[in-house]
Amino acid sequence: MMMWWLTAGVVPVSATTPMLRALNSSYYNPMLPGFHPDPSCIFVSEWDDTFFCASSSFNAFPGVPLHASKDLQNWKLIGHTLNRQEQLPCLAETNRSTSGIWAPTLRYHDGIFWVVTTLVDDDRADDDASRWDNIIFRSDDPYNPLSWSNATHFDFEGYDTSPLWDEDGKAYIVGGHAWKVFPGLLLAEANLYTGKVGEWSNIWNGTGGTAPEGPHIYIKDSWYYLLAAEGGTGLEHMVTMARSRHLYGPYETNPANPVLTNSNTSSYFQTVGHADLFQDASGNWWGVALSTRSGPDYTNYPMGREIVLVPVTWAPDEFPVWSPVSGDMNGWALPPTSKDINGSGPFIDEGDVIDFAPGSALPAHFTHWRFPISESYTIAPPEHPNALRLRPSRLNLTALNGNYAGPEGQTFVGRRQQDTLFTFSVDLDFAPENPGDEAGVSVFLTQNHHLDLGVVMLPLNSSTTVFPGTDNPIPLREGNSSSQLIPQLRFRGISYTAVPEDIIAPVPAEWTGKTLRLEIRASNMTHYAFSAGPADSMSQMNTLLEVSNTAVSWGFTGVILGIYCTTNGHEMGGEPAYFSRWRYIPQGQFRD
Repeated sequence: MMMWWLTAGVVPVSATTPMLRALNSSYYNPMLPGFHPDPSCIFVSEWDDTFFCASSSFNAFPGVPLHASKDLQNWKLIGHTLNRQEQLPCLAETNRSTSGIWAPTLRYHDGIFWVVTTLVDDDRADDDASRWDNIIFRSDDPYNPLSWSNATHFDFEGYDTSPLWDEDGKAYIVGGHAWKVFPGLLLAEANLYTGKVGEWSNIWNGTGGTAPEGPHIYIKDSWYYLLAAEGGTGLEHMVTMARSRHLYGPYETNPANPVLTNSNTSSYFQTVGHADLFQDASGNWWGVALSTRSGPDYTNYPMGREIVLVPVTWAPDEFPVWSPVSGDMNGWALPPTSKDINGSGPFIDEGDVIDFAPGSALPAHFTHWRFPISESYTIAPPEHPNALRLRPSRLNLTALNGNYAGPEGQTFVGRRQQDTLFTFSVDLDFAPENPGDEAGVSVFLTQNHHLDLGVVMLPLNSSTTVFPGTDNPIPLREGNSSSQLIPQLRFRGISYTAVPEDIIAPVPAEWTGKTLRLEIRASNMTHYAFSAGPADSMSQMNTLLEVSNTAVSWGFTGVILGIYCTTNGHEMGGEPAYFSRWRYIPQGQFRD
């Protein structure tokens, strides 16, 4: 019979859900909802018994978000490892939506916090040596953004790199290489301060699943336990383990593999994999992994890969036993509830009520796509207090030439969707003058996948519809003609999957010159509703359309809800847009 071992008193109990429910606590997954893939978590007693977690950010900036918790339930954003362009300038040059920061590993050793990760440039997929830029960051205070070092680079033709310290104090890095020549997990001795690494040795090839990756090594009971992800980050994703008495192997495969997966199940939580292990103050083991709330149909999952938490039993001289992932979990007794955490960001379950007061800064959880041009974002300018002014970028959200922005950047800022049901809305003051000038709101996944509702300056004859619920859709002007430029509301969807055709409607005459309210609402698990109306008369708010979220259920990232301003490729002109009364209201999580 498989046994669960409780650390307190070393009492063996049956590994059944009823026993766990009787003895321990209940909690809910996901632990960190929204775009937070590839989790790496640690418990640091020296920092007031605090748990810390890092996750991947790809092309988002600031990068590598760091969350902290005292109780494993209330998680607060405390900062980002990558928070200044000087730390890693080449993030601005990556191409493709799958590029950027992959799979950071967070560790604490001798008073220093370490993040070892990979900057990927998938535009160089034919040249592995230049595709992978493996890097190290370090800090003596994770709450202070300026304490994080510039990137230290080291040579490795692979990704998902993770540090460890052997019992003799020597440091090593283990990483994955699942491309071209051979799949496998490699290990080398390393100087984490200089980036100098020794010869790489292949230590395990996994169990035969696609792309062995995400490796971590743990030292316990004189064993080296090697954890990995296999099967790719889709429906066949899984966690596997092996162990050896010697760091460089040979490693024997766990006969119970995979130790964690929801593959071939009907669970709402799918793609479970890329995991990490840590202990709490009581010595209980926990595991974190990524998962998508998609169900086996794998169609509707706009929040992408999220972090789930499971209890783990690890008896002496045995492989650990992981509890399956579900929305309603039973596990070890949780630490006492506490929100006594420093850090500039919000707790993960908080909404937004942001009015851009004079003297304030962009909130810590606001996110750009690659590095922003700081001059493009001004809080409370003299001409419009209590607003965020956006200067337009030449590039729109698709960037005209694919998944690239370059030094000129894209004017876009948003926050992660972290709830199945929500309402996101802003006020917009915008007086476009030139053709193509546009400002609005977006459900943004990547430059190849986004859904936008904006006000754009277009010729009258480009309109295709009348905005619902209005009497006089065309502003009457002297000399009105079909070629006259007028502000129009436009919905546009960009995706590899089917999206509705553009919907273009002149701004109703009765709304002309008024502040507009733009709204994106998820009222169910499959669709977004895009609405607009005059900000001073919410009764006139009208829904332009509802659109499936399959268009933004794709790839490695998750939805960012935000605002943008662009000239759509025009070099000259471009009026600023003023956004105010930013609201994000959480309205429910689906967990089954």
